[in-house]
Amino acid sequence: MDTTSTQTPAPVITLTDAALKEVKRLINVQGLTEGGLRLGVKGGGCSGLSYTINFDEKIGPHDQVFDFDGVKVIVDVKSAIYLQGTQLDYHKDLMGGNFKFVNPNANKTCGCGESFSA
Repeated sequence: MDTTSTQTPAPVITLTDAALKEVKRLINVQGLTEGGLRLGVKGGGCSGLSYTINFDEKIGPHDQVFDFDGVKVIVDVKSAIYLQGTQLDYHKDLMGGNFKFVNPNANKTCGCGESFSA
């Protein structure tokens, strides 16, 4: 009897409906046909680590790729450690809109929400 599990691991990050809608809008505006939304973490910022978010046409051999309703979200393996369980949200108000990372691994965040410590 084969007891091998074929379950797909849970995504490192999830997107709210608002974030997914905005990412799709931006992909359409920019006319992107390859790659996807790259989310990551780099050293820096006022709390030690900062989030990165951009579109990338290249998917590397060590990247993790998650599909959300046709939108590819790309996370490199080093960033995945810090982003595990994170939710990407999008808020729009009279001043404009911005993406917000809701990260359960963040011990401390800065006032702008763009950097954190783990």
